[in-house]
Amino acid sequence: MNQAPNDAIEGERPRWAPLTLAAFVLLVAGTNIAGIAWARLVSDDPALLLVLSSRNRYLALALGADLGAIPYWIIGSLRIAAAFVVCHLIGRAYHATALNWFTRYRGVQPEALDGFRRAYERAEWIVVPFFVGSNLVAALSGVQRTPARRLAALLAIGVAARLVLIQWMAAVFDQQLTDFLTWLQRYSWWAVGISFAIVLVVNMRHLRGGAR
Repeated sequence: MNQAPNDAIEGERPRWAPLTLAAFVLLVAGTNIAGIAWARLVSDDPALLLVLSSRNRYLALALGADLGAIPYWIIGSLRIAAAFVVCHLIGRAYHATALNWFTRYRGVQPEALDGFRRAYERAEWIVVPFFVGSNLVAALSGVQRTPARRLAALLAIGVAARLVLIQWMAAVFDQQLTDFLTWLQRYSWWAVGISFAIVLVVNMRHLRGGAR
C-alpha cells in the first residue's frame, strides 16, 4: 500500500480525536435505525428518516412520500455533509489506522483501498464530488490533508449534484415511487422485520471480520 504523507506521524493524535469516533458511532446508530425502520418512517416521518440516514434510496423515497423540497435540500445536504466531515476528521486524526478499519470492519479489500487511494491522489477534484457519500473517500480526504477550502467546494458540488440527480429521478419515476409506497403501507411491518434481520446479519459479519 502506498504511504500517505502523514503516515510517519501515525502515533500522534489530536485531543479531539475520540470525539470523531463518538460522532461516527452516532451516525452509524442512526443509519442502522433507518435501515430497520425505513418502511415505517418513510410514510410516518420522512424528514426523520433523512436525519437518520441520507442514502440515495431514502432520499428518493422521501420525495415519493411528498417531502417538501426545502426540508429535502436542507436535511439531505446537512446529513451527507455531516457524515463526510466526521469521516474526514477521523482520517486526519487516525491516519492509516483509519483506512485499516475499513478493510477490517467494513469489508473493503486492500486492493480496492489502494485503488481509491491512487485515484484520490491523482484526481481528487473528480473523486470527492462523485463519491461524496463514501465514508472511505471522506477518510482519504483527511489522510491526504486536503485543504479545507478546496474540500468544502468539492463537497458542495458533490452534494448539490447528488440531490439534483435524485430529485430529477424521483420526478421521472414518480408513479413507480407512488405505487411502491402504496404497496409498502400494506406490508410495512413485514419490511421492518426483514430489514431488522438484514441489519443484524450485516453487523454481525462486520464484527466477525474485525475480530479476525
